[in-house]
Amino acid sequence: MTKVIRIYADTSVFGGVFDDEFSDTSTLFFQQVRSGRFILVTSEVVNQELSSAPSQVKHFFDDILPYTEITDITIEALKLQKAYIKEGIVSENFLSDALHVALSTVSSCDGIVSWNFKHIVHFKKIPLYNAVNVLHGYNTIFIHSPLEVVSYED
Repeated sequence: MTKVIRIYADTSVFGGVFDDEFSDTSTLFFQQVRSGRFILVTSEVVNQELSSAPSQVKHFFDDILPYTEITDITIEALKLQKAYIKEGIVSENFLSDALHVALSTVSSCDGIVSWNFKHIVHFKKIPLYNAVNVLHGYNTIFIHSPLEVVSYED
């Protein structure tokens, strides 16, 4: 039996459904969430970031909530976020990006998906996030764009 993958989706993936460049893959990702291929995890951070998003994005988020596990912002996640900042993976200007990775890690996700190629899905940052995770007693996680995790064959 195949293990269902727990994946944290950051804000960019929800917005991606309505972005010309990312729409097809983001839509496919959420179709596969609905079909049970993935266990979708997100957080109050995403909800807060979507408060200023277009109404169609907010409505989509509300529609996907029945398929979603919302993880809490915990002391452990905030400590891990600070560790990422301390190690210089991202600056304090991008606290929410570090928090998304921390939340995915402490909530025992297998990975995180994002369209944020500057601060999250970046080949230099991924091993650094995982090194900090291990140093703080957490498992490593995969960090990919939705393009890399959806199945194109059924």
